[in-house]
Amino acid sequence: MFMHNKRLQYTVRVAEPNPALASLLLEQFGGPDGELAAAMRYFTQGLAEDDPGRKDMLLDIATEELSHLEVIGSIVAMLNKGVKGQLSEAALEEADMYMAINAGGDSHTQSLLYGGGPSLTNSSGVPWTAAYIDSRGDPTCDLRSNIAAESRAKIIYERLINITDDPGIKDALGFLMTREIAHQKSFEKALYSIRDNFPPGKLPGLAEYASLYVNTSQGEGDASGPWNSGPQWDRLDDVAPSLPLDGSHGQATVGLSETDKQIAAQMQQRLQSDPNADPATGTELGAGPGAGRVQDADLGGASDMAEARSMAAELPVAAPRIGN
Repeated sequence: MFMHNKRLQYTVRVAEPNPALASLLLEQFGGPDGELAAAMRYFTQGLAEDDPGRKDMLLDIATEELSHLEVIGSIVAMLNKGVKGQLSEAALEEADMYMAINAGGDSHTQSLLYGGGPSLTNSSGVPWTAAYIDSRGDPTCDLRSNIAAESRAKIIYERLINITDDPGIKDALGFLMTREIAHQKSFEKALYSIRDNFPPGKLPGLAEYASLYVNTSQGEGDASGPWNSGPQWDRLDDVAPSLPLDGSHGQATVGLSETDKQIAAQMQQRLQSDPNADPATGTELGAGPGAGRVQDADLGGASDMAEARSMAAELPVAAPRIGN
């Protein structure tokens, strides 16, 4: 059960309306790294979590993310406050009104369609979707995803702070950005409180491949570091002669019944290409400048080409239709 406290978690002070900035701030309202996505991600994880400590943490942070949704949504609403009233009361001339709601970004959609209120979209007007929620039901996997989500959200808040000179908005966004840091710390503590948390899941990796680095991008720019060299790694540079890595024939096979084998053979025979055929096609008939090398009298296959052009010339030309 939820009870709404009418006081925001952090005070919102907006110096003046700015619909274009409001549109950009929607990235953290209804975007993939925004507060609604975070709240829904942690709520669904928390509801399914069996560990009492992680469950409590996830529900705490999920609820706080809803409070952050309220903060960012309030900023958006305040930034749209002026244009909302002007649209409602027709207080400006048409040209001035057009300029006000087309200040940039998706501001015109927010003003006209949503009446200046924060919409559940990102900054480009793309509707929020549950597809943003990438939980897998394994805490060693989901906590890593949560850490990454908090990191991405912090970067977005940094960029939003950099595009406004409104001190009140900067202050509120700085608070929201900092809470992403705190949440990341909580998720990391929860992750590393799980013994043997890597690799994610239950099954161990295959020993012969778990420490193999395959250098598949070779040439200028090849680099070495702790990610691909040293005692932790078996590095494979001569890739092609080593394939397949399992030492087998490297082909895809399937076991078929005798009936399926016969049907597959019939289909293959019916659909096989004739390597000796070189028929004239629509490419040759319609070829013009820039078509590249095509079949023609000078390049061989003259009889096929001549026959095709002759047949095309004999086709009746339909008279143009006029009216009904």
